[in-house]
Amino acid sequence: SYIRGWNGLRTSFSVFFTNSLIVSGFSVIGNVFACSLAAFAFARLEFRGRNFWFALMLMTLMLPYQVTLIPQYVLFRQLGWVDTFLPLIVPKFLAADAFFIFLMVQFFRGIPRELDEAAMMDGAGPWRIYWKIMLPLSTPVLATAAIFTFIWTWDDFFGPLIYLNRMSDYTVMLGLRTFTDSTGMSDYGGLFAMSVLSIVPIFLFFLVFQRLLIEGIATTGMKR
Repeated sequence: SYIRGWNGLRTSFSVFFTNSLIVSGFSVIGNVFACSLAAFAFARLEFRGRNFWFALMLMTLMLPYQVTLIPQYVLFRQLGWVDTFLPLIVPKFLAADAFFIFLMVQFFRGIPRELDEAAMMDGAGPWRIYWKIMLPLSTPVLATAAIFTFIWTWDDFFGPLIYLNRMSDYTVMLGLRTFTDSTGMSDYGGLFAMSVLSIVPIFLFFLVFQRLLIEGIATTGMKR
């Protein structure tokens, strides 16, 4: 069943795994970087209307995904991004996930401001403080964001279903659907086998970042 499932009914499942790894990998990088940068601005920088923009960002948590789906699709279609991975990746680089921004803001506020002041006395600017101080001390929250971003992106079915039409671009979740279709051509043995294999990357990713999460918590506790 595993060999038959890996070969797929019409396309090798290795293609779906590769596509999912590309989308999930870039999504993790973009989400962690962009959300941490936005969180640093809200937690550490002083600018006009900071509280207003922070409250406005939190209000977006109450918007269902379906509310923005049609405008996003129209925008991406006009940009010519439909049938590419860009609609699934680019929003992650725009700090569009208010949940992780809020999570990181609360963590950054717990880091003593004396560290910022000491760095500023040494001539460090905001970017250097963010890169050299805030990020190394924020391993637990960054690892948490990375884990959840990877899991949610890997398991996403609706997003790829909307934007990807070519089978060669399918992710794992869409690839599993190819084992059962309306033509009656089904392979439940291959479906179950690939369903098991689809969990492996999530499990491995969690194990790696769980170690970083635990080490970060211990190190942060000692530094404080």
